[in-house]
Amino acid sequence: MRLPLLALMAGIVINITPLLRDAAVATSESTGEQIDSAPCTAALMAGDDDKIIAACEALIGNDKAPKADRIKAAIARAAAYDRKGEIDRAIGDDDIVLRLDPTLADVLNARGELFRKKGDRVHALADFGAAFRLDPNNATAKANYKALSLEIERIGAMMAVNNKPSFNCATARRPVEKAICANPELANLDREINAVNTKVVRQAGANDPRAGRAMQREQDEFLARRNSAFGQAGYDLRQAMRDRLDHLMALVSRF
Repeated sequence: MRLPLLALMAGIVINITPLLRDAAVATSESTGEQIDSAPCTAALMAGDDDKIIAACEALIGNDKAPKADRIKAAIARAAAYDRKGEIDRAIGDDDIVLRLDPTLADVLNARGELFRKKGDRVHALADFGAAFRLDPNNATAKANYKALSLEIERIGAMMAVNNKPSFNCATARRPVEKAICANPELANLDREINAVNTKVVRQAGANDPRAGRAMQREQDEFLARRNSAFGQAGYDLRQAMRDRLDHLMALVSRF
């Protein structure tokens, strides 16, 4: 998300406001060319996305404007495009920012989130990883990288065993197991639950074996409830399995 960038975006107002008192004109030190930044500043202060997109174009596209102001304007316009659902244009503005300053970890993370919205996991993972390498304390980039890595890992694993549960259907005896084997969606859910639970148990037990055993007991209790409740009025097997997977995924992100 772009919340970490708000302070940076707001900085353009701080940097430019004093210049508004001098006829709302900024001057490039290297060329002496006058650069009118007032329209972009006014649009930012108004919080109007359409005005930000239109008014900041001249500042962003002027290579004689101060680099810092161009960066802040491009970040602001990328956020405006993002809010309007124009993902490719938002990515384009983040590209501009990163060409001007490739060391901005928050912008790399923001671009990664845009790529992820598009379903481009490869570029998203690359941006999250680059952001985290630039700033190891960037908790958002770290969490995004970890979550997307797990998602890609799950997708790869599912491709190899698609529509197969974690157990052998040939030896299934319980009614609930036969129901899972007969339904590809339930079979995939069962396999995912087993895979993520295995990871949770391993991670929990890495430093404390008792914690790992506790996680496995929790899974055993879920299976026991599933086996006994299946077929009873009001029991929704699909929902119970989805809830279990969501719970396990939340645990993975904590370790």
